[in-house]
Amino acid sequence: MSFADFFERGGIYRNIQGAAPKEVLSALIKALPPSPSIQKDKLLEAALEREALMPTSIGNGIALPHPRNPIISEESGQFTALAFLDNPVNWNALDGKQVHTLFLIVSASAKAHLRTLSEVTFFCRQKDFIRLLNERAPLEELLHFIREAEKNWN
Repeated sequence: MSFADFFERGGIYRNIQGAAPKEVLSALIKALPPSPSIQKDKLLEAALEREALMPTSIGNGIALPHPRNPIISEESGQFTALAFLDNPVNWNALDGKQVHTLFLIVSASAKAHLRTLSEVTFFCRQKDFIRLLNERAPLEELLHFIREAEKNWN
């Protein structure tokens, strides 16, 4: 599956509230639709454990929270959810910028996880993609940008 597929499955969540990473992650995970393959309390616990090791902020107001190890076993349950925060949050970013955008990554294998992390990181270094994130563009516009880039990867 491509990053676009993961992202389309995960969707966009707007105006996620919270004053700290734990609150934000809790609000985002609560907003996710029910899934037979994911226990929300386990996902939150795993994401917070990973944050405790090292914050997942990557700069430019973006963080990539994720469980350290896969918490699902079925590939069909994998997703990347985009969250736009109601208010920026201190995520201990190396660049000192507060986080306003999250990509929550949930993968079924280490290989899929690393691939998704690298692809999200690639896009988060593209000026036009950052512009779309800063504009809080609709899902369709973000997916179009991603799919156009992915066409050139094959």
